Amino acid sequence: MKKRVVIGMSGGVDSSVAAYLLQKQGYEVIGVFMKIWQDERDDYVENEGGCCSLSASEDARRVCDKLGMPFYVLNFKEVFKKKVIDYFVEEYFYGRTPNPCIACNKYIKFDALLEKAKALEAEYVATGHYARISYDEKFKRYTLKKSDAMAKDQTYVLYNLSQEQLKHTLMPLGEYSSKDQIREIARELGLVVANKPDSQEICFVTDNDYGRFLTEKQGESIKPGFFVDTKGNRLGTHKGIVHYTVGQRKGLGIAFGKPMFVVEIIPESNIVVLGDETEVFHKELIASEVNLILYEKLDSPIKVTAKIRHTAKAEAAEVIPLSDGRIRVVFENPQRAITPGQAVVFYDGDYVVGGGTIDRM
Repeated sequence: MKKRVVIGMSGGVDSSVAAYLLQKQGYEVIGVFMKIWQDERDDYVENEGGCCSLSASEDARRVCDKLGMPFYVLNFKEVFKKKVIDYFVEEYFYGRTPNPCIACNKYIKFDALLEKAKALEAEYVATGHYARISYDEKFKRYTLKKSDAMAKDQTYVLYNLSQEQLKHTLMPLGEYSSKDQIREIARELGLVVANKPDSQEICFVTDNDYGRFLTEKQGESIKPGFFVDTKGNRLGTHKGIVHYTVGQRKGLGIAFGKPMFVVEIIPESNIVVLGDETEVFHKELIASEVNLILYEKLDSPIKVTAKIRHTAKAEAAEVIPLSDGRIRVVFENPQRAITPGQAVVFYDGDYVVGGGTIDRM
């Protein structure tokens, strides 16, 4: 019997071609669109993010019809609100800068969707991510490796996957060397999404204006406070800590006669610390909520390459385990804008060793 796979269909070219490739490999593939929008108004649903809109759902349905696959729309609204949107809002009010895509992968695509897949008697879930998963005899573990298409590699947002999740996940696009190859396959198949542009924004903040979104959610909780320099001297008034992130220069709302950057956000005193650009660089960080993929645990420091944001280049570093389960990461060279709430992900060559949530510099 063919092994059954449930694939998350976003209505984009990546998940569409991934579904076809799985069919070609002999799997029985079921397409699922994850309904996550929080409002039932037609205008809202239609415009609620490129990969989450009503039109995206219809694109996914058309692709499944073309490929002869069953297609279902499943409701993930409640868990998405709790694990992604509420988390996103809370983190900003704690003075941190969250990565909702990491939370969505951890709790929605590879947890809640996996549970739905099991209910459909499926062996695997699959997505259109650019990454490679396999069982490695050397490590006796399921491993996550960088995509062959390095420009599209998405391992940074996947570091939180557990061994159980990796065991039941397929990512067929990881073996391809470019996005152009994926689009060409879609064109050859005659898929309507072949030339559809990539979605760039966070799906529930369609205009990329986090401040507006947070004001709509909890505007009464946003309080003005003070800008101070690194010595504690007051420089002016800010409009609320949720409007700022470490490393930010533009949009401060006040002129200083020279470029000033957000160096630190102190939520308990409602203070935003500003400084010169040199003060935004640091060599060390502490991270918690650590997830390891390549090893069961770390007993001693290891040499790795690590990066502190999805778009950053991985830099040489040392990961040092701490007694409380957190890690200290020491870079060979100072890194710009190490940001609490973001992830640090570390690698051994193409292997993802693991990662964690940045607590502080």
